[in-house]
Amino acid sequence: MPIERVPTSLTYALLVGLVATAPGVARAADGRCADRDELRRPFFGDFHIHTGLSMDAYTMDQRSTPDSAYEFASGGTVNLPPLDANGEMTRPIRLERPLDFAAVTDHAEFIGELRMCMQPGMPAYDSKYCAGFRGVAEDGTPITGLMARSAALYGRTVEDHMKMVSQGHPATICGEGDAKCLEVARTVWSETQAANERWNDTTDACRFTTFHAYEYSLTPQLSKIHRNVIFRNSTVPAQPISAAETPEPHKLWKKLEIECLDAGTGCDAVAIPHNSNLSNGRMFHVEYPGAETVAQQAEQAALRARIEPLVEIMQVKGDSECANGMWKVSGAEDEFCGFEKFRLGDPKDCKDETGVGALAGQGCRSRLDFARYALVEGLREQERIGVNPYKFGFIASTDTHNGNPGDVEEYSYEGSAGKRDQTPALRVAGVLDKDLQISTIASNPGGLVAIWAEENSRASLFDGLKRRETYGTSGTRMTARFFGGWDFGDDPCTAAQPAAEGYARGVPMGSDLETAPADAVAPSFLVLAGRDPGTSINPGTPLQRIQIVKGWAGADGEIHQRVFDAAGGPNNSSVNLDSCEPKGAGHDALCSVWSDPEFDPGQAAVYYARVLENPTCRHSTYICNALPDTERTPGCDDPGVPKTIQERAWTSPIWYEPGS
Repeated sequence: MPIERVPTSLTYALLVGLVATAPGVARAADGRCADRDELRRPFFGDFHIHTGLSMDAYTMDQRSTPDSAYEFASGGTVNLPPLDANGEMTRPIRLERPLDFAAVTDHAEFIGELRMCMQPGMPAYDSKYCAGFRGVAEDGTPITGLMARSAALYGRTVEDHMKMVSQGHPATICGEGDAKCLEVARTVWSETQAANERWNDTTDACRFTTFHAYEYSLTPQLSKIHRNVIFRNSTVPAQPISAAETPEPHKLWKKLEIECLDAGTGCDAVAIPHNSNLSNGRMFHVEYPGAETVAQQAEQAALRARIEPLVEIMQVKGDSECANGMWKVSGAEDEFCGFEKFRLGDPKDCKDETGVGALAGQGCRSRLDFARYALVEGLREQERIGVNPYKFGFIASTDTHNGNPGDVEEYSYEGSAGKRDQTPALRVAGVLDKDLQISTIASNPGGLVAIWAEENSRASLFDGLKRRETYGTSGTRMTARFFGGWDFGDDPCTAAQPAAEGYARGVPMGSDLETAPADAVAPSFLVLAGRDPGTSINPGTPLQRIQIVKGWAGADGEIHQRVFDAAGGPNNSSVNLDSCEPKGAGHDALCSVWSDPEFDPGQAAVYYARVLENPTCRHSTYICNALPDTERTPGCDDPGVPKTIQERAWTSPIWYEPGS
């Protein structure tokens, strides 16, 4: 039976991992931080950050740099658009709670082209193509919108540009073999690395950690098949791998393997897919390009699993966990699957196909756009070829294009898209871009990645990524732990260190269940969660429940799912929509040992925990309540826009295989 209480011997401060650090000195020879916990603590950060070095952010008047992004993440004040007459950003913002770590992930695509077109004196600056990208046509008329300005860089019409499966570098300015653009891209990449090193705390206080990173942004016909590439240390390839010269994901993995993981230089990296919800079924579509035999398919699947141990389940462009009513997905409707769905309109179901165009109802929506069902598809591939290509854990991040990492509070949302949402009214507006059909009210502040690690250092955090001991949140800083085993003994929730019991008697999130004892009946799962402690402005929200989500593959391509309440449950909590004052009680912490009541030892299965807070106002409700009547937008009264949300966390899964 679930145990629903705060463990009396486990202090709240220990559960949430609140730690104060003194001023640091140089680290000892072993490189360890002064504050280290062998049972690990959760560290919160953001692995999806764009600055003015990204082409799309720059066109939205964003002029931030990696340095200013890290200054913001560390608690400093920076500015956002609008721009003044001198091109300087004018709107000051500050993060209420600094992050533990961050990685600027500017698009690898066009970082050279952007510098060439935006910096006076560069060889291509005065060309008509760069002028067009800056927003001025040959006849002097303005060019507006990202797609139109991007098309002008290539000398194409918008219509032709949007049809391209792979954009490639623009021959108009890059020259033979794209050499000019690649050379400038290496310079920008080196500058970003220098900023990363400036902000990485190498004292033993370990206050703030940075990672070298970039985004690989493959977008064939507006289907998002993007990845963020995160490196373990300062040993990185000289050139970021972009979709312009590497327009197939399996070639990205191979390049990373050759140029980093197996290069013998100490380089290590992970690639983290994001926005599978906008991929038209492509992100997790089962395919093995060029593989003619099962052995070749297994080799490619193993490479994918090695490079991509994690998936970004939540960000400003929506939730990618699950969706109700999908093709061949069996099981009761999940009442919490409607959370932050970004797509406008009602796209058709892809079924077992893929589509193109992912915004404004274009294209199609597949069950394989969602992490839950991709996990089950991985079980099916494991049985078919002996390798699971989708054995991934969960993180979340922002995908901010404002250079403001971790700015995820609903009540103080400042936007994530430059001039596109620079005012409160714009942040709750409908369609703004005739090409991409962007709706700012459909966006959200984004999420955070949490890593269980011994200390806040690159090595310790990256080890947590590789073993998938991570979870994603929708912006809350709640804690969540998830262990699986066959016998957790007598009430580990009352132990002095429940996590110690979890490690001693089971495996943590991101792992496979160990071999079952001969007398085992069903696996058990130890789940613990602590509420976000909040700030002086916002005290945080009580927890409502912990759920266990189970998935398994059925016959004829069926995907099965079940959601179980493991601790807590419905509690009649609500929100006053006029004042956004919450009503009802909840939990400061929850702890439970849950055993699968429907366990079949002959059936492979995957389990993860989802932790829900009580309802609170959505950011759009806060904004609409504060707007004067003359500035209210139709979105404020749109019944399709939720008034409340339930912030949540998703733990990385634990897998069971027959015979294990």
